[in-house]
Amino acid sequence: MRSSAATTLKMPAYKTGSLALLGTVAVILTALGFEYIGGYKPCPLCLQQRWAYYAAMPILFLALILLASERPSWAGGLFLLVSLAFLANAGLGVYHAGAEWKFWPGPSTCGGIADLKVGSGGLLKQLETTRVIRCDEAPWTLFGLSFAGWNVVTSMLLWITSLQAAFAAADAKRNL
Repeated sequence: MRSSAATTLKMPAYKTGSLALLGTVAVILTALGFEYIGGYKPCPLCLQQRWAYYAAMPILFLALILLASERPSWAGGLFLLVSLAFLANAGLGVYHAGAEWKFWPGPSTCGGIADLKVGSGGLLKQLETTRVIRCDEAPWTLFGLSFAGWNVVTSMLLWITSLQAAFAAADAKRNL
């Protein structure tokens, strides 16, 4: 028996999965806003921490489609996969924040050069004025947390949310 769209939208797994997708999109748009509007260029570790968000968006969307198609087992597996990605991402964020706080050294590839534009004769002048993006220095903080620290918070929240969606999908399977 096929469920209606209204019934699907009321499913706890669908609601929680949608919340995880909305949160994922909000976090990555915020990061891109800080980069392109605020001028905060990301370091290599910052860019690496975005991978979980970029991967989670289509996977979460697919999981929601699977829920609507009455395939909660598959959806639950995808929600679980996303939850593990966010748990790993939180660990990467802890590593990055610890490097910023000088608890441990950052990676040897911790410095990068931002946006060099090759033009006629201006390369040397650009090298003189170019700022190195470092992984072990926090360019911004709010309430004592850097971008990496906030990534830990959001990754943990998204881990919990996607894990709840996985458990709710398992419950939905039992109710079919």
